[in-house]
Amino acid sequence: MSSNLLAGIDFHAPSELVARQLIGVTVLVDGVGGRIVETEAYDREDPASHAYSGPTDRNFAMFGPPAHAYVYRSYGIHWCLNFVCMEEGHGAGVLIRALEPVTGLETMRARRGTQDDWLLCSGPGKLCQALGVTRALNGHALDTAPFELAPAPAGIEVVSGPRIGISKAIDVPWRFGLAGSRWVSRPFR
Repeated sequence: MSSNLLAGIDFHAPSELVARQLIGVTVLVDGVGGRIVETEAYDREDPASHAYSGPTDRNFAMFGPPAHAYVYRSYGIHWCLNFVCMEEGHGAGVLIRALEPVTGLETMRARRGTQDDWLLCSGPGKLCQALGVTRALNGHALDTAPFELAPAPAGIEVVSGPRIGISKAIDVPWRFGLAGSRWVSRPFR
């Protein structure tokens, strides 16, 4: 990719800026997905980040080029999708926490085994299962199939608060969401 501007996002920016700008962006994987309504930012200088201790076999994609996927397994059960940002070698990314499901609903319902649309993408593990994201997409460029990103509409209002499910840097307000969205994993205070 010659430019890191994708869907109106400059993936060379710091993770907390990219995380905020991703709210409202549409992400599809093989034509299935929706609008991003919740993200979390992580940076190598952040003790809650997988990149904090440097590159490993698990997190090597975080140190790769911006606008690529970093996919890891959480608790040995759920896949989680992150978008790498900043310059190559830095180690920063944005966890995609929740989507408003829009495209491919029947496929998502079948993959998730539920007819409750809120349960399709209201958390990072659910989202990956609904979209069919696995480790096979780790390091994959976001500007090539199976990924497709489209810009957020104008006038998006973003809220922020502390991240979820971490034990370090718990007060850092790097969780971002679409104001008033019913699709987030947990309400913002």
